[in-house]
Order: sequence, then structure tokens, then C-alpha cells
Amino acid sequence: MTMAAQHIEDAVRAFTLNYGDTNAHLAQAREADPSCRMADLLQAWLLTLSNDSVQVAKAREMLDGIAKDGLTEREGQHLAALRLAGNGQWPSAVAVLDRHLLDDPHDLAGHQCAMRLDGYQGRFHREAARAARALPFWSKDQPNYGIMLSFYGFGLEELGDFAQAEDVSRAAAELEPHGYWPHHAVSHVLEMTGRPEQGLAWMNERAAYWTDAKFNNRVHIWWHKALYHVELGQNAEALAIYDDEILPVMRPVGTQLCNPTALLWRLETLGCDAGQRWSDQLPLWQQQLSGMSSPFNEIHGAMAALRAGDRTAYETILSGMKQSAATDGELVPTYRDVAIPIAEAMACFVDGDYAGAVEGLLPVEPNLWRMGGSIAQRDLVEWTLTEAAIRSGKRNVALSLANERLTFRPKSVVNKHFHETAQAIPV
Repeated sequence: MTMAAQHIEDAVRAFTLNYGDTNAHLAQAREADPSCRMADLLQAWLLTLSNDSVQVAKAREMLDGIAKDGLTEREGQHLAALRLAGNGQWPSAVAVLDRHLLDDPHDLAGHQCAMRLDGYQGRFHREAARAARALPFWSKDQPNYGIMLSFYGFGLEELGDFAQAEDVSRAAAELEPHGYWPHHAVSHVLEMTGRPEQGLAWMNERAAYWTDAKFNNRVHIWWHKALYHVELGQNAEALAIYDDEILPVMRPVGTQLCNPTALLWRLETLGCDAGQRWSDQLPLWQQQLSGMSSPFNEIHGAMAALRAGDRTAYETILSGMKQSAATDGELVPTYRDVAIPIAEAMACFVDGDYAGAVEGLLPVEPNLWRMGGSIAQRDLVEWTLTEAAIRSGKRNVALSLANERLTFRPKSVVNKHFHETAQAIPV
């Protein structure tokens, strides 16, 4: 293996673990071989997957300088997928990667990029099948097997196979203790199965791994820990995580900004006083307002603008969403049928038109997955729908929604609150 190839392997490992400095390894690969195209392609993926309009534009510029001639099969497939992803053609980009991975099941970077793009479309569950195709080609003794196993575990969790997901992901965490995906998958399982005490124990036992500065997505893990506190009714502890842990280490890009927005929205619906936090948060979104191209991010940006009382910012985001819905792009149905109705319903909620929020969100609920994100992240919308039904006095609607939540997570303090409040609505 050449020095450049070894540096690429190191970069892929850092990229798929979400641990370490991928950019440093890519720089070393270019130093060893200035013509190393895989270094440029992986750099372009880092920019594209940020879902930040400025970074995505930089990726497109990089790709313009890469010719197809002379590329390996792997490099050619990544280039094709990147050009699609950079233009918002996420389903087509995933299709290219899926076909490539049938021939190259050991391409860890390809697996992660496909999974991340699926996640932006609410299709994380597809990774279960994708990893199931690939794992028999791997040996348990191979380096990075634990990373591949962790992809499978997270896909199983989003598929709803929580028991198997937990077993697989705990095993992967033993193999790759610094890995983001196995720790993240177990965190999701414990959230989805209503075990917040065990969730906090899981976080605390492994704090040395996921609070390490080299752990690149610790903002999202802090968000998960905060959710456990919310589920236990420990709102002050969750708010302290927002102030002391999330904001200090968060980068001002859409994929990370969604975390504090979602947490603060949840807490405020439960009666917490956000104070100046919304006004302080909105400037972090300001640079995202034009050129946004992620329905999931745009929904969260709209919510932050609404809570901060900045209708101009909200209208800027909503206008951009409507422009996206008027194109011939692959995400048009998502914008038209899901993202725009959610953003408009959230405005109703903030304005105190709770009946309008209910009527806006109920038709979206069956297709909510299309907004993107994980089951836990999308629960923010169902949470808001339930609260809106309660506040509008729609007893049967509110009680029905609370019944659903309580059935699946009967120990949740939040769900008990929803149910008790809904029951108290006069008949």
C-alpha cells in the first residue's frame, strides 16, 4: 500500500468513526501524492454532507476540476454520486452508491455517505438492508468490521427492530469504543424504548469516549442526553446541557444547529422560560437563511425564527422552501407536501392558533418521515401536534395522540403529562 493510500484509509476510518481529524489525513494523502483524487472526493463529501449552502457550493467547485478520465471505478462512482448530491438529487445519488456498494461492499466511505443521504430523506432504516448485504463479505477479524457492524445496528434501530439493534450496537461499541454510530444507535434504542435512566447510565459510563474533543458529533450526543433528562421531567438539567455543553462546542452549520433548536422548542412547550436564548440562537441561523437546500434544516430554521420573533427571517426561509417546491427537483414532493405545511403549522402554533396547527399537522403526520432525520428527531413535530391538540381543547384528538405516545413509552414523564392534560379537557 502506498503512503497516499494509507492516509486515505486513515481518513476513511476517521470519517466513518466520526472521530479524529479527517482533513489532516486527506492533507497528508495529497502531500504524499498530489494527484490523489480520492482525497479530493472525500473532501467534497465532507463539504456536501454539511448541508451548508456555502460548503456545498465549495464542493461543486472542487468537482468541476475533476475529470472522469483516469479515475478508478470507485472514484468514478463517488464522483457521479457527489455531483448528484451537490445538486440536491439525493435519491439519485443514493441509487448510484447502492449500485456501487453491491460490487464494492468494503467501501466504508460509500456506506456512510449513502446512509447520511438517506438520513436527510428520513430513510435511515435503509441502512439495515444495505449493511446486511455487505456484512457477509466481511470477516470479523478485519479492521473496521466494528464500524460496518455499527451501520447495521443503526439501520436496525430506525427499522424498529430495537432488541436486535441494541445487541448489535453494543457489540459494535465494544469493537469500536470511540465510534459515533454504535454509541448513537444504543442512545436511540434507549430513547425509543422509554428507558431514560438506562440512557443516562449509558452516557455516563462511556463519557470518556464521546466527550473527547476528537469525537466530532458530540453535540448530537449531548442532545440525546438532554432528551433523557426531559423524559424524566428534569428540565433544568436539560437546559443546563443546552447552555453549558451544546452551545460552546456547536459549529454554526444547519445539521448541528437543529440540535439546540429542537431541544429549546421541546423545553419551551413544557413551560420552561427560554429567556434570551432564542434571540441569541437566531444569529447562528442567519448565514443559513439564503440558499438552504435541506427540508429538515429549513423546518428547524423556521422554528428558530418564529420563536425569536423575527418574521422576516421566517418568511425568507418559507419563501426559499416555496421556490424549491416550484422547481423540477427530486425533493419537490417533500417541500410541497411536508416541509411547507409543517413550517406554516408551526407559525400557527407560535401565534396561538392551536386549532390551525392541528389541522396543518394532522395531514402531514402519515408522511412525516419524508422531512428527514431520525424517528427521535421527527418526534418533535408529533410532540407539537399533541400539545397543539391539548391547547386547542380538542379532547378526542389530544387524548388519541397521547394514548399513542403513552402506549409506546409508558414510563415517560412527558407522555404522562400529555395524557393527564388531555384527559382533563372538558368533554
